[in-house]
Amino acid sequence: MLLIATAMTCGIAILDWRTESYLSLGFLYLFPIMLASGFLERLQIIWIAIGFSALQEVFSNLPPGDAIPRLVMASAGFIGTGLLVHELVLKRRLEMAHVEELETQIKLRHDAEEQLQILVNSSPAAIVTIDIEGKVLLANDAAQSLLAITQAPLTGQSIQQYLPALESAVHSRRAQSFRTTMHCRGQKANGEAFLAGVWFSTYGSAEGLRLAAIIVDLSDDLRGREDLSLDYLLKNMRILMSAVAHEIRNLCGAALIVHQNLARVEVLHNNADFEALGSLIQGLEKLSSMELGEGGAPEGAAIDLNSVLDELRVLLEAAYSDEQIELRWDIAEQLPLVWADRYGLMQVFLNLAKNSMRAMHNSTEKRLSIQAGVEQDEVIVHFRDTGSGIADTKNLFRPFQRDAQSTGLGLYISRAIMKSFGGELAFEPCCAGCSFAVKLHPAHVPAGEVSA
Repeated sequence: MLLIATAMTCGIAILDWRTESYLSLGFLYLFPIMLASGFLERLQIIWIAIGFSALQEVFSNLPPGDAIPRLVMASAGFIGTGLLVHELVLKRRLEMAHVEELETQIKLRHDAEEQLQILVNSSPAAIVTIDIEGKVLLANDAAQSLLAITQAPLTGQSIQQYLPALESAVHSRRAQSFRTTMHCRGQKANGEAFLAGVWFSTYGSAEGLRLAAIIVDLSDDLRGREDLSLDYLLKNMRILMSAVAHEIRNLCGAALIVHQNLARVEVLHNNADFEALGSLIQGLEKLSSMELGEGGAPEGAAIDLNSVLDELRVLLEAAYSDEQIELRWDIAEQLPLVWADRYGLMQVFLNLAKNSMRAMHNSTEKRLSIQAGVEQDEVIVHFRDTGSGIADTKNLFRPFQRDAQSTGLGLYISRAIMKSFGGELAFEPCCAGCSFAVKLHPAHVPAGEVSA
C-alpha cells in the first residue's frame, strides 16, 4: 500500500506539472495520503501532508501571491484527512484485535468447559448440582449409577428422597456461602440405605444460590473397617486371655506343688474339702491351657513398608510437634516388600511411638529417631528415643508388670502381633534412652500381589 501511494504521488506530481491550465490537481494528493495513513504514525502523516501541500504549490500554475494561504489550507486539509483515516484504521484494528481476543477467550472457555464436562462425567465419584429448592440441576453418570441406576434421570428430581441432609443444608444456608463435608444416611431409588460421604459447597448464580456436591458410598469402607476392628479386637482378646492364662498357669503350678506336699499328710486323706481343692486346681490348670501358641503358618501378606512408614509419619508428626519432640526419619529408599499384616504392623509402630512420647515427657532433650533398612537379609525398623530408658529389662515383654503404666500389656501384645506373621520385636541395649527393633522378613512375591 505504501508503494502504491508513492507511485500515485509521483503520477499526480507529473500530471500537475505537465498541465498548463490554472486548474490545480493538488486535491488528488488526498488519495495517496489516505492510503498511507493507515500504516504511518501521526507525526509522519503530518510531515507527508505538508510535503504534499508543497508539491501542489510547486507544480501548479496558480498566482504566487496567494501561495501561503493556499499552502496553509492545503496542509490543514491533508493533515485532517490523514489523521482521520489513521484514527479510523487504528480503531478498526483495535476492534479486530478485541474480536480476536474474544474469539480466543470463547475458545479457551469452550475447551475448559469441555474438559470439565469430561472430568465430571468420567469421575468415579457422584457429582450433582442443586438449586435453592433442592432440585437436581446436573448429575453425572456416577451419580445416576449410585442413586437411581434403573430409574428416570436424576435431573429435575428432588434430592430430598436420596439425601435429606443435603437438602436441609441448602435450606438452612440460603443467604450464606460455605463449603464443608459430612457423613450422612443416603437412600437409593430401590430403597437400599448406604453411608454417604459428601463434600459440598454453595455458589451464587444469576438464578440464585446453587449447591455443588461430591458424593461417595462409604458403606464398603465402613464394613471393612468394622470387620477389621472386630478381627483385631478378637485377636487382642486372644492375646489378653493368653496372658491371663499364663499367669494362672504359674499360680496353678505353685498351688499344685503345695497340694501334692499336703497330700502326704494322713489326716487329709479322704477329706472332701481337700479333694475339692485339688479338683479346683486341676480345673484352673486346664483353663490355663489356652495360652497363646506360636505354632502354625504365619499370617500376613506382602506389603510395601515405605507406604506404611509414610502413613506413620502423617499420624505422628502433628502429635510430636505439639509435644515439642523432634522426629527424625532415616528411611532407605526402595525397601523390599515385607511379609506382615499392615494393620497389625501399624499398631506396633504406634505403640512404640506412644511409649517413647510418654518416656520423653520430662526429658531435657526430646528426640525420636526412626530408621529403616536391610540388615543381614532382614528388614529392620529401629525406634530410638532420648527418654528415661528402662531400668529393668528382664521382664520387659511379660504382661501385668507391676511398674508398668496401665495394664502393662502394650509390649506383650505388640510382640505377639509381630510373631503372628513371623516377625520379631526386640529390645536393643543402648547408653541412653531406649531402643527397639522391629524385624521383618522380606516377601519374595510378584508386585501385583502386594497388600493395600
